[in-house]
Amino acid sequence: MKKLFLFLIAASMSVASFAQTNWKIDPMHSFVNFSVKHMGISFVDGSFKKFDGTVTASSPDLTDAKISFTVDVNSITTGVDMRDNHLKTDDFFNAEKFPQMKFESTSFKKVAVKMKGQQTNRYILKGKLTIRDVTKDVSFFVEYGGTAKDQQGNTKAGFAATTTINRLDYNIKYDPTGAGVAKDVSIKLNLEFVQGK
Repeated sequence: MKKLFLFLIAASMSVASFAQTNWKIDPMHSFVNFSVKHMGISFVDGSFKKFDGTVTASSPDLTDAKISFTVDVNSITTGVDMRDNHLKTDDFFNAEKFPQMKFESTSFKKVAVKMKGQQTNRYILKGKLTIRDVTKDVSFFVEYGGTAKDQQGNTKAGFAATTTINRLDYNIKYDPTGAGVAKDVSIKLNLEFVQGK
């Protein structure tokens, strides 16, 4: 009986040590940016100002992380109102009909990368990206910055994620030749999450 009791205590401690943790995006310290070549000679940079995201994980190295992310298309900004309004039309995102972009992860795997002889926290994040009415597989290269506590005692986790997509794959058909607006769009996310209590 005593052995059974000790086993149950050990089992409950083991479960507690691998309990699921939930993380929520900190919008004040997160950025969703993109860049696309213009006329083959320069770049137009932009960002989305409204977005939301969650991470759920049990493993300390986050390899079992489930990541969900949404972006408010109407929050797009490139610094030029006329261009921003055009991007919201059916030529590009059709924000009225498709007000959100969505991402749902399917895997988050650590990759072995050494820089200056030291192991780094690099991951490949795979998932389903939905833009307009199209959902496609996409992979992000992710650098995990680790965790730290802020002045209020909240635990924060930081990530930098990059990928490149072909906008034509998502029915963004304006200038299909890519002569004026390139087909490939670079995406860079600098994200900070706060751990739930």
